Amino acid sequence: MPEPRIGFVGLGNMGGRIVRRIVAAGHAVLGFDVDPARAAAAGAAAAASPAAVAAEADLVFLSLPDSTVVERVVLGDDGLRASARAGHVVVDLSTSAPSSTVRLHAALAEAGAELVDAGISGGAAAAEQGTLTIMAGGSEEALERARPVLETFSARIFHMGASGAGHTAKLLNNFLNGISLSATAEVMVAARKAGLDLARFLDVVNSSSGVNFATLNRFPRIVQGDYLEGGLTGNLMLKDLTLYVDLLHELGVPTLNAAGPVAAFGLAAGLGYGDVISNRVVDAIGDVAGGVRLQAGSGQADPEVGA
Repeated sequence: MPEPRIGFVGLGNMGGRIVRRIVAAGHAVLGFDVDPARAAAAGAAAAASPAAVAAEADLVFLSLPDSTVVERVVLGDDGLRASARAGHVVVDLSTSAPSSTVRLHAALAEAGAELVDAGISGGAAAAEQGTLTIMAGGSEEALERARPVLETFSARIFHMGASGAGHTAKLLNNFLNGISLSATAEVMVAARKAGLDLARFLDVVNSSSGVNFATLNRFPRIVQGDYLEGGLTGNLMLKDLTLYVDLLHELGVPTLNAAGPVAAFGLAAGLGYGDVISNRVVDAIGDVAGGVRLQAGSGQADPEVGA
């Protein structure tokens, strides 16, 4: 069987990095983005519209901000469905509402095409290194057709079940990510204001029951002034948390723990940190706590225990 022609829609923060991995593996990619310059920057040929991508490519990947944009790219006048055909596979790497994903799966199926919802986790660094984790929904056959390309930018691929299952898993994971990041940010601001040595405190937490992804992988670098720029923004994190709340409402599950991270990233958005990496939520909390910054030599007054 000949190698499928590859298309990609959405060449921004994550999409651009992923396309560079695909191209580095020896594949030619036809891409579309609202900023035409992004195609060349990612090493892809530029297309005039999503429909033009679908007309040329058998396998099309999407990396877009939210379900509204995904629906427009798939169903719009110049969308993928206009050129969809039998045997066509669309892989949505976005973080989308599972209910929207199921509807799009049905719409593409009318043209003989298949949608795979493939939530990704690992952030910008994992995208660059080709070590993303993928949680996929849809048919196993469609996933297997996409697998050789998925493996150019991922380390682990999990088939979670029918259409929507991949995006469901992604929202559940991102909620836990949002909790660990916002809660750790709050604790680290408190530790700084209480006068604790932050590096030593992180060693304690990472040897104790409070250990989590943020304490292990984010805050050892944040306290050194490296916010790991380029990853998920605060506004996108807030969007994912809102989708999580909506999902649990649909499932009839109480959302007892959502208020904290929603408040934290809402605060970050209100204080101007929404369009930068979500790790900056710690600065938003620090602002409210009197201008606290975690970095040594940040210029703030020395904290006092109990301040």
